[in-house]
Amino acid sequence: MTSKVLLINSSILGDNGQSRALAEHFKTRASARDGLSLVERDVVAEPLPHLDGTEVASWMVAEETRDSQQHDLAARSESLVDELLAHDVLVLAVPLYNLGIPSQLKAWFDRVLRAGKTFRYTENGPEGLVEGKRAVVLAARGGQYAGSELDSQTPHLRHMLGLMGITEVDFVYAEGLNMGEGRRDAALREARQAIDSLVETL
Repeated sequence: MTSKVLLINSSILGDNGQSRALAEHFKTRASARDGLSLVERDVVAEPLPHLDGTEVASWMVAEETRDSQQHDLAARSESLVDELLAHDVLVLAVPLYNLGIPSQLKAWFDRVLRAGKTFRYTENGPEGLVEGKRAVVLAARGGQYAGSELDSQTPHLRHMLGLMGITEVDFVYAEGLNMGEGRRDAALREARQAIDSLVETL
């Protein structure tokens, strides 16, 4: 049985980004494993606009009554949701920008976090509708943040994924990448080793 992987890249530095390097290592290891297929989306190379009220309103209109603009706006989100649901594993290659995720990645989350599509509201609070999925976060950071109060990125990603029902989330951190060559090389080496181990479990 083939496991389908959706890889999302979000570095504004393109091929020079360290999160991109982690993603490339993941791709190399995944391609060498039988039973894995991979689709890649780069939300910087193919950016999504910031979400606005007009686009949100298009989601609320019944499909058969949407005008052409509403149809196009709603299709943007629905195609991304369909792509997510068609895969078994979501891999997010994520740099840390100003203690948060890239705005381009947030724009992607804004389209796939859809009430009635990927989660629903209940009397007991929101309930995820995306079942049986797993996520891997490849986190590249210039400083040392994991486990500290400055790491707002990790809980933010956990909460957004959890809102959809994706609660099995593995984080691979490459930290201290701007804190000296020795620390960078060691961090990347450890991250690559962690990726190797994770790929074997997919």
